[in-house]
Amino acid sequence: MTRTADSLLGRLKRRDFTLWPEGSVAPSRLGWIDSPQWCLQRADELQVWADGVVHKRIILLGMGGSALGPLVLSGRDGRGGKFTDGRRSLTVIDTTSSITIADLDFTDALVIVSSKSGTTLETEVLFTYALNTIGDPSRFVLITDEHSPLARRGQDLGVARIFENPADIGGRFSMFSYFGMVPAALLGYDVKQLCTAALATDLSEAAELGENLGLSVLRGQDKLFITSHPDVPRFGLWAEQLIAESTGKDGTGCIPVPTKGAPSAPDRFVLSLPFDDVADLAQAFYGLQISIAICGSVLFVDPFNEPNVAEAKSRTLDRLNGTSHAPISTLPLTELKAWLRSVLHRGSYLTVQAYFPLEQEAALDDLRELLASNYSPVAVTSGFGPRYLHSTGQLHKGGPSSVVALQVLAESSPEVAIPEQVFTFNDFLAAQADGDHDALVARGRTVIRVVISDIAALTMLLRS
Repeated sequence: MTRTADSLLGRLKRRDFTLWPEGSVAPSRLGWIDSPQWCLQRADELQVWADGVVHKRIILLGMGGSALGPLVLSGRDGRGGKFTDGRRSLTVIDTTSSITIADLDFTDALVIVSSKSGTTLETEVLFTYALNTIGDPSRFVLITDEHSPLARRGQDLGVARIFENPADIGGRFSMFSYFGMVPAALLGYDVKQLCTAALATDLSEAAELGENLGLSVLRGQDKLFITSHPDVPRFGLWAEQLIAESTGKDGTGCIPVPTKGAPSAPDRFVLSLPFDDVADLAQAFYGLQISIAICGSVLFVDPFNEPNVAEAKSRTLDRLNGTSHAPISTLPLTELKAWLRSVLHRGSYLTVQAYFPLEQEAALDDLRELLASNYSPVAVTSGFGPRYLHSTGQLHKGGPSSVVALQVLAESSPEVAIPEQVFTFNDFLAAQADGDHDALVARGRTVIRVVISDIAALTMLLRS
């Protein structure tokens, strides 16, 4: 461990707020440092509660840090993979796609509504939709900050359980809190084992990784390729949010690229993590949080705020409220290859922003791999809208200007109404795509939009 990394780790343990720029939100966001111990003290009670739940199907409604950790825990099969006994299934819904929403089957499912602030619009409308569909508040469990509007709504409704989290644990740093451990317990993970393993994390190693990541970015090696592991295929999605939203601001940032392979290039740094047992998983979660807090210090950015996320949210609300805007043009599909060749260059990165149902995950991954192959050595990332708005969206607008954004929209989707709202899920998704497009343009980013029937069709077109 270097002397610098050792010093940075010591200051982090002491809660030295001068690790980050003056005015950072760190004083109110460092509860995550002690959160494994906090959860360990509640593990037995949480395990008893989870063992008493009769439902075998769990549906979690949430966005960002409230959803991506549980998504990782659900594994490839929705039952936790090799780390649990498969006692229950977990479906994570972090989208406003009308196709995904229309296909939801709430029969006999316990529904978790997860929102730190308790005011996230996507989670609010998903909760309202689910409650209207099920009609029984006793089939709902809420996870939110202490005294949030969501907690108050749950009390008024009489939901089955409200887990109130400490407010000083930020969303993307909340794995070892109720946001991560309630779904873990329901899936059959041993919460005590997870927390104990996290507390045994090699913090010196994590601090050194954070220092190396920050120094790599400063010398132009700003693409972090996170290689996937067959036992934990979605870990990259959680890591991507943590890294992008924490470091992508003030014109700099570490650009995470979850991938199956990492061809060498001068601008790349590769991270491969072992997942031989559940301890590896717990330590990957906690250790990377330490690393990214320290990386933020090396870059001298505030790793706990998300200044540009609110901008896209505001522009989305403008669209929903009917504020007049110029129409957004779409690029003819026949011109897409030429456009990509004209804007992609060494050092830039391409982000594919797909406003499609989550069920097209494999197709989106195929598209990303094709683009990475066709336009090598350009790094290519991808994400579903609106999921990425609560994740890498901060990086796209606040990070390096080398980003090239390709918005991919669906030609048509069924209309699904949202109870108590004048707009539909289609209206909402369109407003989110438009609002983010507006925010990217306002920041001087390179962005284009195409419309197609499905993601696989775009992949076929680009192969031809």
